[in-house]
Amino acid sequence: MVYVMFMFLFGLVLGLAAVASNPSPYFAALGLVAVAGMGCGVLVGHGGSFLSLVLFLIYLGGMLVVFAYSAALAAEPYPEGWGSWPVLGVMMAYMVGVCAAAGLFWGGWYKGAWVSADEFAEFSVFRGDIGGVALMYSVGGGVLAMGAWVLLLTLFVVLELTRGLSRGALRAV
Repeated sequence: MVYVMFMFLFGLVLGLAAVASNPSPYFAALGLVAVAGMGCGVLVGHGGSFLSLVLFLIYLGGMLVVFAYSAALAAEPYPEGWGSWPVLGVMMAYMVGVCAAAGLFWGGWYKGAWVSADEFAEFSVFRGDIGGVALMYSVGGGVLAMGAWVLLLTLFVVLELTRGLSRGALRAV
């Protein structure tokens, strides 16, 4: 199980570097799908299977809307992919930065993070992820409403940024 979690975490870091280094929204959307899958795999490894499924479906639905609009407005005839030299250079720079940061924190600080939510299942009434979802909807209702507002604001910001000098979808008719 440790090797599977290592692969999920490595894929997460590699996908984040791929998203941050790519200037094209097409390949960035593909990288974000991979990052969402790897992050949900990490959640499943720690015992949050239901929360992982819900977050993956909600995240993919929201990302589909945002990247459909931004890709339609920022259509490039020849998008720059992950195999081009400038993108590979920036991606390697990000990976070197991640390795340098890992070298600084290489001590034993992460050992408590490998405990799953179901480690002490015989002492609890609920599973760890179901209790977290119930707490998120009961106590964290304001945070959920604020998150929905931030996602709507992000949609308009992305639409305005990708519009450029031409007239885009947000225009006065």
